[in-house]
Amino acid sequence: MRTSPRTRTVVIGCTLLVTAIGAGVTACGSGGDNPLAAKPYEVTDQISVNTPTGAGKKADPDKPLEVSAEGDERITDVTAADATGRFVAGELAADGSRWHSTSPLAADAHYTVRVSTEDNAGAPGRKTLTFETSKHTGKKTLDVTFGPKAGEYGVGQPITADLNLPVKDKAQRAVVEQALRVDSTPAVEGSWYWVNDKQLHFRPRDYWPAHATIDVHSNLEGIKVSDQVWGGRAQPLTITTGDQMLALTDAAKHSLTVYKNGAAIKTLPVTTGKPGFETRNGVKVVLEKQYLVRMRGTTVGIAAGSSDAYDLDVYYATRVTWSGEYVHAAPWSVGSQGYANVSHGCTGLSTANAQWFYNTFKPGDIVKVVNTNGHQMEPFGNGFGDWNLDWTKWRTGSALTNGKQSGPAPRNTERLRPTAV
Repeated sequence: MRTSPRTRTVVIGCTLLVTAIGAGVTACGSGGDNPLAAKPYEVTDQISVNTPTGAGKKADPDKPLEVSAEGDERITDVTAADATGRFVAGELAADGSRWHSTSPLAADAHYTVRVSTEDNAGAPGRKTLTFETSKHTGKKTLDVTFGPKAGEYGVGQPITADLNLPVKDKAQRAVVEQALRVDSTPAVEGSWYWVNDKQLHFRPRDYWPAHATIDVHSNLEGIKVSDQVWGGRAQPLTITTGDQMLALTDAAKHSLTVYKNGAAIKTLPVTTGKPGFETRNGVKVVLEKQYLVRMRGTTVGIAAGSSDAYDLDVYYATRVTWSGEYVHAAPWSVGSQGYANVSHGCTGLSTANAQWFYNTFKPGDIVKVVNTNGHQMEPFGNGFGDWNLDWTKWRTGSALTNGKQSGPAPRNTERLRPTAV
């Protein structure tokens, strides 16, 4: 306990600015007699933690961390972090008597706890403590793989997290989701969605900003998920975005308009799916680009020799669904482009226009189709249809919200067309 005299000083006419960690600075001069401007004193026996002390003793990572204050000391802030920089979330009692962690501790980790206090006179104090946690006893490790690969993408690119083990329980999902971090510059509002027991997608409320940097990492290592499962390591990921590129295809007008950062830069005549093979409505994301794709009608159930049969080498193919929907060169339908829909589900352009589109768009860019008589683009399972869920619905897929947890992705009831032209 500090025994030196304490002086209570009231500062008038000066606005006090308090930082997130509880250290005070004043907006008028040096704040000479302000007790919060004084150098913090070292608090000794009035602050305690519930972790064991002594050589060789380690804390149970399955138990919450608690910091308590006694006497005339009041806790104003606590920061707890392990050696890798992972912070522990916590809650502070209104009267400053107690702080407890609200996120789990990691196993086999070294923690440093910094406690800020003030006494009855308002003078600041501090105390630093360290402890180690014991190794976990789980038999399985939950590993996370982030996607896509590092690189530059369009503003529609979701972040994916694939798990090596299924996680079904919502409380366990919350532990996992809380440990998966996505930080973007500029900052955006975003959320994870549990597509199924082994995969999550992350997207912002709106598209990513153009020329953003997105950093993804996991704090799950050493964290208990269940009695038998503990978090493992994950390779962090950084991607960037380019210009906002959006292609709006209007099947009724037989046109495709390209917008760059919100401004229309080119409109191209197109043909889309004919009756029975209608192109899907909705927002899609470019998955990949292939200079040459062989497309055959037999792969989608069209009998060889029938009037709809085809076996073609298709150039400048920009893929938007795994079931085979592309934006590609279709020189055989140039006479219909801008006038009629005659394809088997893809968006066809002249060779020159398809080459320009192929060279202009990249994975993650947005392709939106409207005014067809086809099905709506699936949210999951056939590419990235994530943007077809509004933000309210998207938020229900998070284990950290109060909304009803969504189940697995809906089954695709439409016949898949692996290579349609």
